[in-house]
Amino acid sequence: MKILQLITSLRTGGAERVVVDLAKQFRQSGDDVTLLLLDGTRTPLLEEAEASGIAVHAFSKGWRAMRNPLLIFPLLRYLRRNRCAVVHTHNTACQVLAAVASCLVPLHLVTTEHNTDNRRRRWKGFRVVDRWMYRRYRQIVCVSEAARTALDAYLADPVLTGRMSVIPNGIDIWRFASAGPAADLPGQDVHKILMVSAFRPQKDQQTLIRAMRQLPEDYRLYLAGGAETDADRRQLADCQRLVAELGLKDRVCFLGIRRDVPQLLAGADVVVLSTHYEGMPLSVLEAMASGRPFVASDVPGVHDLVSGAGLLFPQGDASSLATMLRRICETPGCSDEVRTKCACRARACDVFETAARYKKAYSF
Repeated sequence: MKILQLITSLRTGGAERVVVDLAKQFRQSGDDVTLLLLDGTRTPLLEEAEASGIAVHAFSKGWRAMRNPLLIFPLLRYLRRNRCAVVHTHNTACQVLAAVASCLVPLHLVTTEHNTDNRRRRWKGFRVVDRWMYRRYRQIVCVSEAARTALDAYLADPVLTGRMSVIPNGIDIWRFASAGPAADLPGQDVHKILMVSAFRPQKDQQTLIRAMRQLPEDYRLYLAGGAETDADRRQLADCQRLVAELGLKDRVCFLGIRRDVPQLLAGADVVVLSTHYEGMPLSVLEAMASGRPFVASDVPGVHDLVSGAGLLFPQGDASSLATMLRRICETPGCSDEVRTKCACRARACDVFETAARYKKAYSF
C-alpha cells in the first residue's frame, strides 16, 4: 500500500513522534510510505526518519511554512504526480490543505485528532469550516476516548460521528524498557524528579516547580524540553522566573532538548507530567514503559491512561503533587508498586498494534 503521511513538521512533539514510529512500522510491513512536511527544518526526528530509510519530502522551511495557504499549489502538484492509496493528515494546517486538495484531486483521506482541545474550537464561526473540512475525510481517528468525545461534542454532526474511531497511540516499548540511566544525572544521594515536555502554554511546569518549594532539600527537579515559538519561549521564561522567585535555582535544572530521553527516564526516581489538557500524550507511555513511577495531572486524555497504574493529582494542585512525590520516594514499597503497574500498562500500548489498527482504518 502506498501511504502518504502529511504533517506540518518533524519538530519536537508527540504527534511528530507518532508519525515517525508509524512510518517505520508501515515500512517494515512492506508498505511504500512517504512523509510530506510543510516545514522541512532539520530536526533529530527528521534525521531519524531518513536514517530508517523513510522517504521525506518538504515544501519549505521555517515556522511560516506551517501557516502558508499558498502551499496548496505545491501540494496539488505533488498529489497529482504521486497518487497514493491513503493520505493521512495530522495537525490543523495539513487537515485543511488536504481537504481543499481533495476537491480537485481524488483522495482517500484519513486524519488523526491528537488532542482534546485546540484554539480554533473557540474561534467564532469556525465550526462551520471544521464541519466541511472533516466531511472530506473517510475516517477521523482520535487518540483517546476523551479526544473523540470532545470532538464529537464540538462538531455536533451525526454524519461525522459515524466516521470517528479511537486508536490509542503506541510506542516502541523495548526502546524505553531497555535503556540505561543518563550519565549526567546524579547518583543515589538525591531524589530525582523529571518532566519531559516542550515548554508550551498547554503544559504546566509551573505547578511542578511550586511543588518543589514544598519538598526537602534532597529533591532535585529536571525539566527536559525546548521552546520553539514565541509563546513557548514566554512559557520557558515564566518558569525560569518562578524558579528564581522561589529560590530554587540550585534544585531545578533546565536540560533543554535531549536526544537521550529513554536514558533520562531510566535515571529518574519519579517522572511527572503536569499539564492543562492532552489527547493521549506519548510522554506518559514512554515514562511508564521505562519502569519509572509516574505521576500526572488528572485531566482528560491522561486520566484513563494513567488511572490504576500511576498516580493522578488535581490539575494545578502543587500541594497534592508534593505529597504524592514524597509518598513515592519515602514510603517503602510504594515506588516498586507504582512502577510495576506502570510497566504493565505500557506493554499494552505497543506501536506495532497501533500500526495494525491504522491499516484496518485505511481499508474503509
